[in-house]
Amino acid sequence: MTTPPTTPPAAAAHPDLLQRLHATVGDAGLVLDAEAQAPYLQDWLGKWHGRTPVVVRPSSTEQTAAVMAICHETHTPVVTQGGNTGMSGGATPDGSGAQVVLSMVRMNAIRHVDPMNNSLTVEAGVLLANVHAAAAEIDRFFPLSLGSEGSCTVGGNLATNAGGIAVLRYGNTRDLVLGIEAVLPDGRIWNGLRALRKDNTGYDLRHLFIGSEGTLGVITAAVLKLYPRPVARATAWIGAASLEALVALLARLRSHCGERLVAFEMMSQASLDLVLAHVTATRAPLAGQHAFHALVELADTRADGLAELLEEGLGAALEDGLVQDVAVCTNASQATAFWKLREGISQAQVRAGKAIKHDIALPISAIAGFVAQADAALQALQPDVRIVNFGHLGDGNLHYNVLQPADTPYAEMTEKTALLNRTVHDLVHAIGGSISAEHGIGQLRRDELPLYKPALEFELMMRIKQALDPNQIMNPGKLL
Repeated sequence: MTTPPTTPPAAAAHPDLLQRLHATVGDAGLVLDAEAQAPYLQDWLGKWHGRTPVVVRPSSTEQTAAVMAICHETHTPVVTQGGNTGMSGGATPDGSGAQVVLSMVRMNAIRHVDPMNNSLTVEAGVLLANVHAAAAEIDRFFPLSLGSEGSCTVGGNLATNAGGIAVLRYGNTRDLVLGIEAVLPDGRIWNGLRALRKDNTGYDLRHLFIGSEGTLGVITAAVLKLYPRPVARATAWIGAASLEALVALLARLRSHCGERLVAFEMMSQASLDLVLAHVTATRAPLAGQHAFHALVELADTRADGLAELLEEGLGAALEDGLVQDVAVCTNASQATAFWKLREGISQAQVRAGKAIKHDIALPISAIAGFVAQADAALQALQPDVRIVNFGHLGDGNLHYNVLQPADTPYAEMTEKTALLNRTVHDLVHAIGGSISAEHGIGQLRRDELPLYKPALEFELMMRIKQALDPNQIMNPGKLL
């Protein structure tokens, strides 16, 4: 076995840490070179940057357990990382140079496929796109759908309880998991890989780890739920004069189409204009402008009658004056073009300026009222405010962002962010909403969480953290 390279200047305090880690994972499991470490040390958005003595890449659950036992014994802090596509800085080490980055990308095996049970057992480093492919090979469907599916991993999806565009029908990641395997901070392995729909034997421990953002342990594998593969889809773009109209349309389509309704996405006209201006090969889906737009999709395991069902529901809404215009896709390329408009918003925001992001969840019935209040409040604070309002209307998740000029000075941006965040989040809290719907808390919302989380709820979270991670080594500075 070769000797690891000289300890970097930012090495963790324990003198033989690197040697012990090297003995555990070998040459392929350590990244010590500064240039090779760089992709692990900043988040996808480029907002957070850190340092580390070493990136550790175990290739098995047993190696992960051995690594965690070493870090627990030496009180070495650990930041677990999947595909590093998060939006809240939850997988980025801090600037101290003391936190080990534990990358799960080498744990990328599909362990078991069970078509009869509609389940798939995969390791944490498997790409979401590869889960989709594995399901398709057995004529099944895994519904979690994210723009980053070619680079995000199952472990990261579980750690953040990722949402996406199909939550309306299938739920968040939490709802798509039957069991997990996790390594505790002290290196013990909990094997909860049970592929059961019913298991009424006490506390459901998997839900402690799902959404915990790497603060309680390391998720190493999961049993995922599969579904019958849809063979037909029907997609439409709708223009409406108000959010109230789209909320009413959502209720109608739920009744008319039932569980075939998979997605109901919303974009303001300002959001659509931003995409048309900054994303190439896009065009307006409707002839005129409308205050709000919706992208609706049905899916079914039967090919017959799906488009007719959607047309029937939207036709009635047009006749009743609920919506102003509708375009129903006649082919797959048109549907792809419509989805490109929705998925292009993040890219357009990056090109257009600096976005102050709000990933919020609201009762669907309260969305229209919230947007009216928030628009007025922000305009009072900043008369020239540019609001980029879009999101998953079907499950009450809005990305209510405020765009600032690209040349906004850092100090001014920081001041505006704090003020606008407090304004928006106070309104969200007042109507029983959440300041994080699908992106997680990470570093981004950590200091705000105690302001909006009930004191007892926060205390219980802290007690669980203390019980599982008494040395406080798991992802310090994130979530709590």
